[in-house]
Amino acid sequence: MNHIHFTEYGKPWRKTPWGEEEQLGKSLREFKLNTPNIKHVRILVIGRVGSGKSSFINSVNSVFQKRITTEALVNKTSDSRTFTKLYKTYYIRNGQSVLPFVLTDTMGLESEDGHGVHQDDVVKAMEGCIKERYKFNPDSPVSPQDEGYRSDPSLQDQTYCLVYVLPADKISLTVNNDDDEVIKQIKYIKNKANELEIPQVVIMTRADEACPLVKNDIRKIYTSKKIKKKLEECSECTGIPVSHVFPVKSYHEEIDTQADIDVLILRALTHIVHLANDALTVKSNESRNSE
Repeated sequence: MNHIHFTEYGKPWRKTPWGEEEQLGKSLREFKLNTPNIKHVRILVIGRVGSGKSSFINSVNSVFQKRITTEALVNKTSDSRTFTKLYKTYYIRNGQSVLPFVLTDTMGLESEDGHGVHQDDVVKAMEGCIKERYKFNPDSPVSPQDEGYRSDPSLQDQTYCLVYVLPADKISLTVNNDDDEVIKQIKYIKNKANELEIPQVVIMTRADEACPLVKNDIRKIYTSKKIKKKLEECSECTGIPVSHVFPVKSYHEEIDTQADIDVLILRALTHIVHLANDALTVKSNESRNSE
């Protein structure tokens, strides 16, 4: 019996527009927000230390620059501590202009107290209360007395989509560990995001590291039984529906961008940007109606 039947479905379980990276990129370059007085919609990226948050942000930038970029610093040492310490916004450039969506990076979530970002800081960031380049303090969350606290956030400062970055090759360890502090933090943040009516998406990185089929041929990402199982595990441990979980491969060892990697990133980003734009429209209408 052919071994392939055990590892691969006969046809893809999610349709993917392979070869259409130019059209996907063009749609996002020409994207217009429904709320004309807002310059850009904010997308907040969170995840465990080492999950690949900064690599994903760099990969999004690389797709639009058509070259590998490393604006968000990535920790390549064996140090398990979080590398990102500041609340920092990354603007996606299209030539000289800036696209109408931004990605904000945060300090990583960690299982030990006093090391990673405080879960309440993530909530404050979603509400728009944290100023650009605020340095996170793992020991205590931001307070109105801090210099980096914004007490009157505008629509522009708030988050309109929350993106969790989870590495595919480590997700099984997480699902089967009821004591995982990071998953407890994610569930807390998720409940707060629900209260704030912020849509949520999971970017499942390192799909190529989790499945040999995909490592060999990235187009097998949606025929791989292993990747489908990983998506279901991501959904199970975050409570986010499978339809909002996107497996990708970020750029990390490549020296040039590649069409198939771009397609997966652009497809996920398109979904995120549309969700964020819808959430901004609702918030903007509510704000106008309450004036």
